[in-house]
Amino acid sequence: MCPFCYIGKRKFEAALAEFPQRDKIQVEWKSYQLRPDMVTQPEKTIHHFLAEHQGMDLDAAKEMNDRVVEMARTVGLDFQLDRSVVANSFQAHQFAHFAKRHGKQGEAEEALFRAYFTDGKNIDDRDTLLELGAEIGLDTTQLADSLEAQAFANEVRQDIEEARKIGVRGVPFFVFNRAYGVSGAQESEAFLQTLQRSYAEWAKENPELSLNVSSGPSCTPDGTCD
Repeated sequence: MCPFCYIGKRKFEAALAEFPQRDKIQVEWKSYQLRPDMVTQPEKTIHHFLAEHQGMDLDAAKEMNDRVVEMARTVGLDFQLDRSVVANSFQAHQFAHFAKRHGKQGEAEEALFRAYFTDGKNIDDRDTLLELGAEIGLDTTQLADSLEAQAFANEVRQDIEEARKIGVRGVPFFVFNRAYGVSGAQESEAFLQTLQRSYAEWAKENPELSLNVSSGPSCTPDGTCD
């Protein structure tokens, strides 16, 4: 629900696209809640929520959100904050963990961001999450059972506790190889430099196996022998 997380995602993706070893990078999303006690209020606009939370008038809140919309536009995102639904994200995080279990975490995160920031959907609504799950190819029966049982609630809490232990106090926050952190939606160059530095250290600690091979008669998996 943090707009800078979606913006930061795009900036990180731009850096990753420039990184020569991008096929060796594994991206794992972690859960975090800025306001775990937030109450879902579909009838309240994000402008009213921001005004109340920050103690500002409604016009000032709208102006702040307009600046965020413009920032999103620079990275190709179409924010429609007038439509965003004030919602607790705990159930959505469980949805993301279910998707992770089935190899669809990246798709789930993108779907959640788009649903909240562009499509004006309630990400705390069970039917909405099932709809998003169907869109990215998840088994919606299993997903419904998982959400009903809160099967991934502990995983969400564990992520939040892990973030607390390493000193995360805001989002977005990117950790590289458990050695470097990038806080905030920084420019792509910052992500690229951190990728280069952390990957070089990882590669030094995990050298690829290289063999000098002399060849003789052999058979291959396709049945060819020579």
